[in-house]
Amino acid sequence: MFSNKVVLITGASSGIGAQTAIDFAKHDAQLVITGRNKDKLSEVANQCEKDSPSKLKPLVVIADVNKDADVEQILKSATEKFDRLDVLVNSVGVLESGTIETTDIDQYDRVMETNVRGPYLLTKLAVPFLIKTKGNIINVSSVTGLRSFPNVLAYCMSKAALDQFTRCVALELAPKGVRVNAVNPGVITTGLHMKSSMNEQQYEEFIKKCADTHALGRAGEAKEVSSVIIFLASDAASFVTGVTLPVDGGRHAMCPR
Repeated sequence: MFSNKVVLITGASSGIGAQTAIDFAKHDAQLVITGRNKDKLSEVANQCEKDSPSKLKPLVVIADVNKDADVEQILKSATEKFDRLDVLVNSVGVLESGTIETTDIDQYDRVMETNVRGPYLLTKLAVPFLIKTKGNIINVSSVTGLRSFPNVLAYCMSKAALDQFTRCVALELAPKGVRVNAVNPGVITTGLHMKSSMNEQQYEEFIKKCADTHALGRAGEAKEVSSVIIFLASDAASFVTGVTLPVDGGRHAMCPR
């Protein structure tokens, strides 16, 4: 399905990004995977090579999307090696807790830079290559972009911005044959929440609570999001653009009673 296609994935060292890389590898995509953790990226790269039918080895780029020079290097490395780009998956993201009373401006800047500014710049640099291939973009957003939740203020704002970015860029690039979509996961068992502010016990309780907060009665798995990303990137979604698609076990549709 993605043979001879070049797929660039940020945030590929863990969670949804890592699983997405592995799933694209199973379809024989030429992969460019990026992240800050060299060891974890190497593990993902090895798994991708193992799962690739042609045993294709991903191009690994150690980079921080908060640094403009790093973002520029990602595109430079990818296009120098492959001379094309077909799919961009903006999967990098950071979750931090806090309210309007407790979120200081440094934390706000951190979240917005990683979740919005980084994808913005990388997308801007990637667009000329995607126009040539009539490729597409998938942004990894969150149900928090669609619905409001307390105590994750900056994160909610960043994902709402990413959703609007998705729709606006979709309209701008549609005449040029480039599709732009987003997935909006609910709670996915990647450990992201534990990285943000929870200890192990709090995280276990949080996951158990998903039985009540998600209509399907559980948290999701990374592969349940990556499969939707694969669909949106494929020709099966050739008439889909500007979509922010919940992959959240029905959480976006729920209201307390």
